[in-house]
Amino acid sequence: MENIEVTSISSRGQVVIPQNLREKLRINEGEKFVVIGEDNMIILKKLEMPSFSGVDKLLRKTREFTKRKGLKEPDIEGVIRQVRRK
Repeated sequence: MENIEVTSISSRGQVVIPQNLREKLRINEGEKFVVIGEDNMIILKKLEMPSFSGVDKLLRKTREFTKRKGLKEPDIEGVIRQVRRK
């Protein structure tokens, strides 16, 4: 491990992540983490928003597909209702 720090837990279960690690890992106030507990180890994994770079392309292809197939909005809504009932 590159950086080892010592910290403690408060009576409310709060753990302070040392400032130099927060800066290095670009951890800001209010960020969310997944907490994993295993044996005597706790792992915090920072949650990051997924990249939406391909969404525009996916939407374009979906619109082209529905247009080619002649699907209308009521058709799609009907399929969604059917799937939700299952």
